[in-house]
Amino acid sequence: MNFAEYSGYDAMGLAELVAKGEVTASELLEVALARLEEVNPRINAVTQTFAERARQATNIPAHGPFGGVPYLLKDLGAQLHGTVTTQGSRVFKDAIANEDNAIVSSYRSAGLNVFGKTNTPEFGLTAVTEPELFGPTRNPWDLSRTCGGSSGGAGAAVAAGIVPAAHASDGGGSIRTPASCCGLFGLKPSRGRVSFAPQGEGWGGASIQHAVTRSVRDSAALLDIVCQPRPGDPYFLSPPERPFLDEVKQDPGKLRIAFTPAGLMTPEIDPECVSAVYDAAAICESLGHEVEQINVHADFQGMSQAAGTVIAASIAALLDAEAERRSAAIAEGEVEALTMAMYKRGKSVTGSEYVRAIQHIHAFGRTMASLFQAYDVLLLSTLGRPPIPIGWLTEDPRRYTERLFAFMPNTQAFNNTGQPAMSVPLYWTSDGLPIGTQFVGKMGQEAMLLRLAGQLEQARPWFDRRPTL
Repeated sequence: MNFAEYSGYDAMGLAELVAKGEVTASELLEVALARLEEVNPRINAVTQTFAERARQATNIPAHGPFGGVPYLLKDLGAQLHGTVTTQGSRVFKDAIANEDNAIVSSYRSAGLNVFGKTNTPEFGLTAVTEPELFGPTRNPWDLSRTCGGSSGGAGAAVAAGIVPAAHASDGGGSIRTPASCCGLFGLKPSRGRVSFAPQGEGWGGASIQHAVTRSVRDSAALLDIVCQPRPGDPYFLSPPERPFLDEVKQDPGKLRIAFTPAGLMTPEIDPECVSAVYDAAAICESLGHEVEQINVHADFQGMSQAAGTVIAASIAALLDAEAERRSAAIAEGEVEALTMAMYKRGKSVTGSEYVRAIQHIHAFGRTMASLFQAYDVLLLSTLGRPPIPIGWLTEDPRRYTERLFAFMPNTQAFNNTGQPAMSVPLYWTSDGLPIGTQFVGKMGQEAMLLRLAGQLEQARPWFDRRPTL
C-alpha cells in the first residue's frame, strides 16, 4: 500500500482492509512511519515515536474493531506503559508510566497500534501548541499558522495524513480548536462519558478525553470503545442504549436549532467565522431542521474567572505533588512563564475560593441548561478567528488574555456545563483555511449530535479536502 491509497481510507476503512486480508497491519504501520518521516520535520506534530515497539505489535494477529490501525496518543492524559508522558513540560520529561491508563488500555484492546505521541502545550494550558520543550507545531494548511491547542499535535498529524484519527483531550476547547484549525471533525463528549481512571478527574470535571478524526464514523466508533465507566469513577454516564457508530447513519429527525453569530466571551468575531455560522444555519434549514437566531445570555465572564481559579488550583496541586515526590521545590525556569504565573495564582487559592468557584460553575451550567429546554442544539462558531499566526497569542504578555478569548471565545463554556459539543469542518476561508462550526447538545446527547454530524457529512462532504503541504 502506498500513501495515496492509505490516505483514501478512514481508520475503520483501514481496519476493514486488514480484516479482509487485503493489507497487513505491518504495511499500514510502515506507510504511517514513512509519512511521519516525510512531513513531521515541517509540522513538528509528533514528539516521540516507538517504531520498533509498534513493529513488534504487528506480529500479533489483528483483533478488535480497529485491528492493525496505526494510532497516536496526545502527550497529555495518556499513560502508555514504559513510555514518557511529558505533558509538554520539562518537569515531567523523564516520567515513565508503569501501566496503561484506562483509555490507552481500551485503545489497545480494540487493536489500535500506538507508535508515537503528539505535541501539546505545557499542561494543555493554552489554545496553541507552542511548548518550549518541543517547539511549535505548524498547521498543514499554512505552515505559518497555528494548528490550535492543546491537542494541536494530534490535529496536525491527522490533517497531514500521518494517521486518520488520533487521541485528544479537551479542557477548554482542546479538541474543538485544533479540529477547527485543521479541517477535522472533533467531538468533545459529555462529562463522565470517558473514564479518567486511575485518576479522578481533570480541572474540576471540565476536561474530557476523546479524539480528532477525518470521519464522523471514526469518532463514533472510538467513543464506543472508551465509554465504559470504570469502578470508582467519581461520576459517569451509563453506556448508550445502542452503539454510537449505529447512530451516524440514523435520521436525526427535525431538530430545533438555535444559532448565534456572536462570540460568547468577546463582542465580535471574525467576519468569515460569522459567515461560516450563517452558512451552517442555512445547511441545517435545507435539511429540514427548525432554525432560529437567538441571543445567548449568561455570565460568561464570571464562568471563565471561576474556571481559571479551578485550573490554577489544579496546576498548583499537580506541581506541588511533584515537588513533594522529589523533595525539591518547582523552581523559576523549570516551567514556562505562563505556567509559573498560573502556579503562583493556584497556590494562593483558598479552599473556600475553590468551593465557591465550583458552585459558580454549577450555577452557570443550570443557566445554560434552561436554554436547552427550548432547543435541541445550539449552533455557533467554534473559534473567533481562522487559524492565527504562530507566536501571535503570546508575543505580548500584557494582551494574552484578551487575545486568547478573541481566538477561542466559544468553547470553554461547554467544558464547564459538561455538555457534548462538536466542531464540524463545513467552511473554508477565501484563502483556503478551514473554519469549524460548533454544535452543542444536551447533557449526554452525543447520539443526537452524531446523527446530525452524519447528516452534515453527507450534505457537505469534507473527507477529501486535504492540505497539500
